[in-house]
Amino acid sequence: MPLLKRAAPFDDPNWIFELKYDGFRALTVIENGRAQLLSRNGHPFASFSALAESISDSLPTAKAVIDGEICSLDRRGRPQFKNLLFRRGNPPCFFAFDLLTCDGMDLRTERLVDRKQELRRLLARAPADCPLKYTEYIDGSGIALFQRVRDLDLEGIVAKHKSGPYVTERENSTWFKIRNRGYSQMQGREELFERERHKESVPGWHSCNLACAKSES
Repeated sequence: MPLLKRAAPFDDPNWIFELKYDGFRALTVIENGRAQLLSRNGHPFASFSALAESISDSLPTAKAVIDGEICSLDRRGRPQFKNLLFRRGNPPCFFAFDLLTCDGMDLRTERLVDRKQELRRLLARAPADCPLKYTEYIDGSGIALFQRVRDLDLEGIVAKHKSGPYVTERENSTWFKIRNRGYSQMQGREELFERERHKESVPGWHSCNLACAKSES
């Protein structure tokens, strides 16, 4: 599901608003007791094999495709992108925010709020200490959430239409990112990618250009 840009937050009862987690966008594919994490370009995140194994252990009988974000959280529960990039700090987790398929059902044409409800049911089957985290949302009130995000120095918020289906065409997307322009971790981000990508092994590094992919996420 493409994430489009929007300049300013807004309030609307037909929309929900989530935190924008600073990490790697990924699909988790769970089937036959195994899980695989795939990038937006369809490449396996081989460096996150331990996270994938932990996810499959948490939902051993599930068959599902989950959309979400791979993150590394600090002790205060805030994403730390450099920790994720250089594999340091706490083990990574997966913030799940949408469910495409589950136990043989294709949910992509269902309303977003219904998919979120099914996602919550699925994750309720997992143990409390599993790395899968359900992404909560605020109903209708994007402005107040965005202000809180700025106060806490987080990346931004994502606005999603409640009734929107899950699509892959940009022109039909109903998801919009609203960035916190003062987010401190974004300073020097592109330079970091350019400087480090040839120097050490980085999770998610593939033939695709991750620096460009991240700038669009």
